[in-house]
Amino acid sequence: MDHLLQSAIIWFVPVLLSLTVHEWAHAASANALGDDTAARMGRLTLNPIAHIDPFGTVLLPMIQLLSTGTVMFAWAKPVPVNPLQFTRKVTMRTGDVLVSAAGPASNLAIALGAAIGLGLLVRFDWVNEPVVFLLQSLFGLNIALAVFNLLPVPPLDGSHVLRGLLPRRLSMAYERVFPYAPMLLMGVIFFGRGLIHWPMGILHGWLWRLTALVAG
Repeated sequence: MDHLLQSAIIWFVPVLLSLTVHEWAHAASANALGDDTAARMGRLTLNPIAHIDPFGTVLLPMIQLLSTGTVMFAWAKPVPVNPLQFTRKVTMRTGDVLVSAAGPASNLAIALGAAIGLGLLVRFDWVNEPVVFLLQSLFGLNIALAVFNLLPVPPLDGSHVLRGLLPRRLSMAYERVFPYAPMLLMGVIFFGRGLIHWPMGILHGWLWRLTALVAG
């Protein structure tokens, strides 16, 4: 029991950090495009308290730790976005794509930073067990979060990106599945591990080679 509690605490830090940056990236990109909805609601912040979702941020990661010993699926409270407030420099479709892609992009940036950090620890012989575990957790978790959120399954970010990139007629047809978002998301959570395994492996391999390159 003590070991489980320790694992939960250790994992909660990278989960909370990663999800907070993910939602902040959505809010910041929307704000940059002229929509201050998230900012007015206190979501343009790196304070994790503003973003915690009881199920997606706390309960779901705990269930995964109990069953698999790791975390692959998690989310925070969605950031509110009003495309009608986007600057006229971008269309609402383009703005939605940019704001939606910002979250997964932030996770890729964290994974990239963790990969470089691990390489630097080895290069300069600064290996410290807690720091290594934190960076390894951030590395694997953020690869998983980026791939998971880019799945074209509503309400995940990937569904908004795909909807904005499809021709309008196909986009309208695709929107017909959006009302089934809760059921589709639960299906991904319980049966979707295989959907992200292959792209995760590719990203993991690329970034691990970067770690080895930095480590020398």
